[in-house]
Amino acid sequence: MPIHRVLTEFGLGTSLRRQDYTQAARRALQDALWHNSINMAELYGFPKEAMLIDVQIGVQQPQQVDTNSLHDIFPYGQITISVVHGGLDIPRPQGNPTVIANVAINVSFDMEPA
Repeated sequence: MPIHRVLTEFGLGTSLRRQDYTQAARRALQDALWHNSINMAELYGFPKEAMLIDVQIGVQQPQQVDTNSLHDIFPYGQITISVVHGGLDIPRPQGNPTVIANVAINVSFDMEPA
């Protein structure tokens, strides 16, 4: 299958006080998605459901991200989410650290005509 990446978007999200890695990841995904209105599927003549969306999330504690709860951000497409060590935990004088999540969203299509 000739899978071709056609778009990469980046985002950053935070959890300021609760040390909620999933919320920081959600905000990073929204940052990457909400600033754009890109009609890739239509540009290539594919249905939106044909989008292959690969998400990589970077946080300091990857095991703390509930990836199942993040799928609802995407209204269509075939979603794959992976979480890796990255982002930042910024210590605070009192309380939990501020969590920063980084995301990269890659959109690809199988360019082989059906």
